[in-house]
Amino acid sequence: MYSPRRYLMCPPEHFRVTYAINPWMDPAKPVDLPLAVTQWQALRDRYRALGHTVDELDPHPDLPDLVYAANGSTVIDGRVLGARFAHPERRPEAALHREWHLRSSGAAAPVYFREPEHVNEGEGDFAVTAGFLLAGRGFRSSPLSHAEAQEFFARPVIGLDLVDPRFYHLDTALCVLDDGRDDAVMYYPEAFSPGSRTVLARLFPDAVLAEEADALALGLNAVSDGHHVLLPREAGGLFGPLRERGYDPVPVELGELLKGGGSVKCCTGELRS
Repeated sequence: MYSPRRYLMCPPEHFRVTYAINPWMDPAKPVDLPLAVTQWQALRDRYRALGHTVDELDPHPDLPDLVYAANGSTVIDGRVLGARFAHPERRPEAALHREWHLRSSGAAAPVYFREPEHVNEGEGDFAVTAGFLLAGRGFRSSPLSHAEAQEFFARPVIGLDLVDPRFYHLDTALCVLDDGRDDAVMYYPEAFSPGSRTVLARLFPDAVLAEEADALALGLNAVSDGHHVLLPREAGGLFGPLRERGYDPVPVELGELLKGGGSVKCCTGELRS
């Protein structure tokens, strides 16, 4: 069921690929920055047209990956678990997210912010359902961050092992379609270990299962408001299964930002009050 959301995004004014910290990144491939900005603006404007609120984090000239705003925190019931990035290139982003959350909350309603002890990359590896957290591990976030998140949010955390480096974050391999329920997701089984695939099959017997071509288009790096599912245009194989389950797929074009290893969800942090 549709519900209006509040998102945090960061304009890609300084986006570029000058290093490689995931298999998608190739510094030899130039980025068309004006096109990246145009594509990002179209995504932001689409959210607003659907009735959602979009706040913006100021870009920083030394942090080209700040555009991937989902990685900077996890927010549930107004509680904010900050990020601690695995790679030194991205570590300064955490402080900018922390400052934004503390500043935006205002004196009347100060945010409950936790500085993490263990490596986690925000909603890159934490996916929120109605009653629990799905938590990725294997390439970026530390398994120790799972217990930290469970204690902070007081929600059970289900750890899932990622085994394919192309799907280095959980949000590249799995999308929660309705966070008002505990049984509505889509995912790419081959991104997970055999044991994690069994767990996912038991938890989500009616899940949308992605084919490899749609997963490699980062079709699972999607954002759902419970009805509209915004996902890359190239992941057309997911449109039919989503419609069959009552969702409205909304194709978007983020090809330039894919060069950094991210798409719709990576660009979109959700602020759950």
